Amino acid sequence: MIDMLKRRKKPIEKGSWIITYSDMVTLLLCFFVLMYASSIDSIKWEVLVKSLNPSASAVSQVINEDAEEDGLEVVDTDGSSLLTDEETFDQLYWQMRRHVEESDMTEDVEVFGGEGFTFVIFRNNILFEGDRYELTAAGREILDFMGGAVASVSHLINEFRVLGHTNQADPNRPNEVRGDRFLASNRATEVLVYMQEKNIIDPRKLTAMGFGQFYPIAPFEREEDRLQNRRVEVLITEANKLDVSIEYIYEQIDR
Repeated sequence: MIDMLKRRKKPIEKGSWIITYSDMVTLLLCFFVLMYASSIDSIKWEVLVKSLNPSASAVSQVINEDAEEDGLEVVDTDGSSLLTDEETFDQLYWQMRRHVEESDMTEDVEVFGGEGFTFVIFRNNILFEGDRYELTAAGREILDFMGGAVASVSHLINEFRVLGHTNQADPNRPNEVRGDRFLASNRATEVLVYMQEKNIIDPRKLTAMGFGQFYPIAPFEREEDRLQNRRVEVLITEANKLDVSIEYIYEQIDR
């Protein structure tokens, strides 16, 4: 009898089934994560990659280049983001920046973002030919895209401000006042009218200002510097935020 008891198998430990069950649950979780990852749209995938690695320079290589734009939430403009379908003011910055980069317009258009504002600089005659204020075909195209981006968040916008700037042609002599001021103002107004005619934003939120030659961002001596001064800027501010001045914006973008 004693020998039989010794030969009897040890009883199975209670609770050992939990190990197998937990492995199964883990595998199911991995399966559903893979299913979700395969269905995530390209815009959100790009922002996710940027949020995990803000310095990534080849994000576009892992997304579908032909994907359509849609809503996403960007908590701030340094790449730290949460992905939802809720419309947020910061998506305006991301949509504009992505379009400029993918359209190879970084030499002509710069996009900056900060707390409560998106700031766009158009230069190098992309909007207007020299000494004229009729929009070019390229100018209408980029403003059309901007209009779509603005329309998606128009209810979140406090002001859409267009700023016209000229360059001092002769480094030793200021421009003729009338021509200088009218050119800057007419260019800003032309952009404003083009945007207002799209009926995408309350006209009361649209303003235009002509600064002429008095806010240069580069010296007047060299032609390559003077090109930077011939520009139109668009400042878009968020509702329920403090109004910002042009001096404040230049400080924020390190001009």
